[in-house]
Amino acid sequence: MDLNTLWFILIGILFIGYFILEGFDFGVGIWLPFLGKSDTQRRMIINTIGPHWDGNEVWLITAGGAMFAAFPGWYATLFSGFYLPLLILLVALIVRGIALEFRSKDENPRWRRFWDWAICIGSLLPSFLWGVAFANFVEGVPIDATGNYVGSFWDLINVYSVLGGLVTLTGFMLQGALFLTLKISEPIQSKARKTAGNIWVATVIVLLAAIVATYFYTDILTKLGVNPGPIPIFAVIAALAAGWFIRQKQDGWAFIVNTLAVVLSTATIFIILYPRVMVSSLDPTFSLTIFNSASNPNTLRIMSIVALIFVPLVLLYQGWSYWVFRKRITADPGDLHY
Repeated sequence: MDLNTLWFILIGILFIGYFILEGFDFGVGIWLPFLGKSDTQRRMIINTIGPHWDGNEVWLITAGGAMFAAFPGWYATLFSGFYLPLLILLVALIVRGIALEFRSKDENPRWRRFWDWAICIGSLLPSFLWGVAFANFVEGVPIDATGNYVGSFWDLINVYSVLGGLVTLTGFMLQGALFLTLKISEPIQSKARKTAGNIWVATVIVLLAAIVATYFYTDILTKLGVNPGPIPIFAVIAALAAGWFIRQKQDGWAFIVNTLAVVLSTATIFIILYPRVMVSSLDPTFSLTIFNSASNPNTLRIMSIVALIFVPLVLLYQGWSYWVFRKRITADPGDLHY
């Protein structure tokens, strides 16, 4: 395996990790004003993600850093062409982070309601925009022969990209509701389970619609990166299984199989892209690939050595943090640090 392919796979893995972990963070944030009917209940909800949300964002920072170092051409075109939506996403993440830290600094109900909605909106916007971005990667955007984005913001908004945004939005909302069933006590646990069952229906519908639309809005039929084989089918099966486990009140299995659906869905996107990283809608030959947008081999070689040393350490540390904070959150004031 060449280093270009290796780093394409590693970036895919980083985004998968980000969508799994930050996915339930976003979902919990979106549900906060709706499932928490009192200040104590909302504090309970926030405390389920309080020790983890900033660590989960490291996956995005690492993915962005790896993209910049391994594929600077991809990074440059992405951040110039997608400037406005990425700016909105960044502002939303900043507001959400501030809200999570500031919310409990004052007991004034208006103050706390304001930051509760800031958490909700700061979680909702990124959830939608990530789907829009990845749908545009696959569908194609106006990229010229020099690798520059020559479209406008409105070129990024279309039926397929909006559908992609709905897939990630509903998927993260489902992930968040399932996470709450594992991490919080009654009465919120039962409400979260019921909410998961309701949003699961919408998630399956938009996922199936996105799969069908992919055959009409992309060049998958004429230019498939790598045949994903049964992976998309397994993603749908996992999504369907999540609904069955929700109804059986087997919360742990519901979360596991839904996580598997996230893994397989994201993997499918990277598989059908390969070796491209951004498709050009002007001319397929203008598309950015892991070869024409990559750094020199020496850079990739050094990056590989660094990743081999430090990535396992980061994974061990994050796994340890989840083990330390594995306790289910209750209304006990000793559990409510946020």
